[in-house]
Amino acid sequence: MTDSTLSPFVALDGDNLAVQDWPLAAGQVRRGVVLLVHGLGEHVGRYDRLAGQLNDWGFAVRGHDQHGHGESGGPRGGLPSDTRLLDDLADIVDSTRARMGPHTPLILLGHSMGGLVAARFVALGLRPVQALVLSSPALEPGLNAVQKLLLAVLPRIAPNLRIGNGLDASLISHDPAVVAAYRADKLVHDRVSARLARFIADGGPATLAQAASWSVPTLLLYAGADRLVNPAGSRAFAAAAPPTVVSAHCFETLYHEIFNELDAAPVFAELKKWLDARF
Repeated sequence: MTDSTLSPFVALDGDNLAVQDWPLAAGQVRRGVVLLVHGLGEHVGRYDRLAGQLNDWGFAVRGHDQHGHGESGGPRGGLPSDTRLLDDLADIVDSTRARMGPHTPLILLGHSMGGLVAARFVALGLRPVQALVLSSPALEPGLNAVQKLLLAVLPRIAPNLRIGNGLDASLISHDPAVVAAYRADKLVHDRVSARLARFIADGGPATLAQAASWSVPTLLLYAGADRLVNPAGSRAFAAAAPPTVVSAHCFETLYHEIFNELDAAPVFAELKKWLDARF
């Protein structure tokens, strides 16, 4: 693995997106390019461990801080339009394709909210990709009665109102070092706007409704002890999707950030086995 680089990227609407690249070492054969899509309140710089492992396996890695996150522009947790996150991902895919060889596979890997964004991107056919990896995707928001009431009202009357996202950092991983680093990270925030919350709440059921006709090779990895995203959404997706297209694995004892767990070796092993079989 070589050192990663952070560079600005101007989206089609002129706003700034921060893009991070983890290139392969000189002379290393490139098997494909993996695009990382991070979760709510965090940033792609937190994926250094995963990117390094992918580099070791021969995959160049790229990712961007989504709008309102990390080093990118926009109010923290804000969403100026319903499709903004999808539009930005399309921009990044186009830019990445322009840098790749014509026959180089492109794989999306999305975690949590990023998993939902990547899954919606694929479901809507916004750009062709060769494969999709979902890590604890936010397919089932698991809202309580008060949250459902707020989502029924706020996106219409105050779509840009931002409130705390309610995520408990102690539940991201069993590794105390991961939790401490998350809490100390100045680029991590706890804001979510009404419009972004509505995107998440609507996007999960919309994706599940398309599971039966899924056609892009997909690896679904999720945590059975997840208390930040309801694993029922992943189970429902796996049950409805064609088993020849979607491979699903539940890690029963793990928390939400499966690649940042104390016992992440089985997760990396499943990812490697699946990538090796296809690329």
